[in-house]
Amino acid sequence: MIRKLSLIISLFTISTTAFAQNWGGGVDDEDWTWGFNFQYISAEYKILKKPTWRNIYLDPLDGSPVTSAPISISSPPSQGFGLGFVMNRNISDNFDIRATPSLIFSDRVVRYEYEPLPPVDLGNGQTKSFQSSIDKKIQSTMFEFPLGLKVKSNRMNNFRAYWLGGLKYSMDIASKKKTFDEGETPINKLLKSQRSYLSYETGIGFDLYFEYFKMSPEIKLSYSTSDLLQHDDTAFANPIDKLMLRQLTFSLIFQ
Repeated sequence: MIRKLSLIISLFTISTTAFAQNWGGGVDDEDWTWGFNFQYISAEYKILKKPTWRNIYLDPLDGSPVTSAPISISSPPSQGFGLGFVMNRNISDNFDIRATPSLIFSDRVVRYEYEPLPPVDLGNGQTKSFQSSIDKKIQSTMFEFPLGLKVKSNRMNNFRAYWLGGLKYSMDIASKKKTFDEGETPINKLLKSQRSYLSYETGIGFDLYFEYFKMSPEIKLSYSTSDLLQHDDTAFANPIDKLMLRQLTFSLIFQ
């Protein structure tokens, strides 16, 4: 998908720079401009483990092992999408302040790999088997409010490059039922994330001018400023010291 988008952007760039300068809807002539964006997201966690992360977690009720010893904890990238608005304040020819409040639909995954362990005899003819791999999905519907400084190059015909940097506030607005696991067995407990957090973000993009609008393909990288894990007493939260979110966002912005 990224390759196809890159090809489309390349064609747009060629078409906009090959002809006479377009008006661009007059967006550069206004102090305030508005627009909307579409976002493709790839998110993963950076996981910092405790020194005791390989310890076997025991069921608080009967003392039996919930899982075998962990051998790895990782976070494979997961995809999502978002929709948002653009609020842009022109400061000068080369500087803007921009906010893009957005609604983001993106799940994150933490994968646990365990040592093979034979079934344990629980007595009364019952045995307990252990899984070698468990994925814990953190489902989220986020409201995000990025606020950043946009540093623009001089316009070259119908093309302008820019760098963007700033902070982003994120808040999970999903139903609390998705994080309610009271009464669940230890193996079915959820891995829970903080409902709100801040992130640093930086990115680059290109303003492509057409006759009646401006389109900006943009790619950004964000990194949470603090630990996102809710440290409850479960087999999945206990091995983790910190859970930091990394997010790559590709956007198409129209103004």
